[in-house]
Amino acid sequence: MTDALALHSSLLTLDSHIDIPWPSGPDPHTETNRRVDLPKMRRGHLTVGCFAAYVPQGPRTPVGRAAAKDRALAMLAAINGMAREEPGAVVRVASRVDDIRAGVAAGATVVMPAVENGHALGGDLATLAQFAALGARYMTLCHNGHNDLCDSANPRADLQDGAVLHGGLSGMGREAIAEMGRLGMLVDVSHLSRQAMLQAATVARTPVVATHSCIRALCDVARNMDDAQLDALRDAGGLIQITAVSAFLRPRARPDQVAVADFVDHIDYAIGRIGLDHVGISSDFDGGGGFSGWHDAGESMNLTVELVRRGYTAEAIAALWGGNFLRLLGAAEAAAG
Repeated sequence: MTDALALHSSLLTLDSHIDIPWPSGPDPHTETNRRVDLPKMRRGHLTVGCFAAYVPQGPRTPVGRAAAKDRALAMLAAINGMAREEPGAVVRVASRVDDIRAGVAAGATVVMPAVENGHALGGDLATLAQFAALGARYMTLCHNGHNDLCDSANPRADLQDGAVLHGGLSGMGREAIAEMGRLGMLVDVSHLSRQAMLQAATVARTPVVATHSCIRALCDVARNMDDAQLDALRDAGGLIQITAVSAFLRPRARPDQVAVADFVDHIDYAIGRIGLDHVGISSDFDGGGGFSGWHDAGESMNLTVELVRRGYTAEAIAALWGGNFLRLLGAAEAAAG
C-alpha cells in the first residue's frame, strides 16, 4: 500500500472527462459537495482534469442550435476562468502537451477544456475554431439523441428520434471531423452509435478517442464498446478511456454495488484485447460517474493501489493514468494545420 501511494503521488494523473455545474455552482477552488473540486483533486493527486462544456441535446431548430452554441461558449469561458495563481493552490489552464506537462512539473493542477456534444456547434462548422481558440482539445460528436453530425447510441424518443437518422455520420459530421483535424482537436466517439463510431475511426486524420466509455463484453449497454469497436480503435491508433459510471461497469448496478476491482476488470479486458497503448482512465464525475472506492477525485489513488495489486508496472500505470492520452494529443498537434 505504501509503495502504491508513493507511486501514485509521483505520477502525472489525467482524468479525460469531468463535467462542471451549470449555469452556476460552488466555487471549485473550495471544498464542495461536488465529486470534483480543486481541493479533492489535490488530495487525490489528480493532476490534470479535462473539464467538458456539456450541452444536452435539444431540438434541431435554429433557436435550439443557437442556444446550444451560446451555452458551450459560456461554459468554455467559465472553464478558462478556473485558472488561479495562489501559493499552494496554483491552477493553470493548458491545452498543449508541453504546457500540460510543464504545469504538472511546476506543481500546478492543470485544467484542459473540452466540449461534449456537436450540437454545441449551432449548425456552423466555423464554431470549431472558436472552441479551439478557447482551448478545447476534443469534442464529443454527440450525446444522448441524434444531432446534425451523427447518430447517437441512445436515441431520444422525446425528441422524435428514430433508431437511425444518418446511417452513422452525416456529411456535416465528416466535414466536422476534417476541420477538427486541421485545428488539432481530437474526435471523441463516446456516445456515438456503433455505425457512426466505426465510420469516425476510419475517416479521422488523427486517432480517435472514447473519452468515457467501458467494455460491452462485460456490461452490455449501448454506450459501451464491443470487440469490433475496440479493434477499430486499436487499428486507428486510438484510445478508450475506461470510465467510472456504475451502470457501464456492471449491469443494472448502483454505485454502492460497484468497486474499484470492477473498474480495473474493464481495463484488464481492454488491454487483453487491444493492448496497453490504447487504454486509459476517466471518471465522468459530476456527469454520472462515481462508485464505492472512487466516489470522488479525492479517492483517485485507490485505482493505482488496485493496479499495483494486479501486477501492473509503474510504466504501465503511468501510461494508463495519462501517458497514452497525452500521446494522442501530441499526434493531433502534429497533424494540425
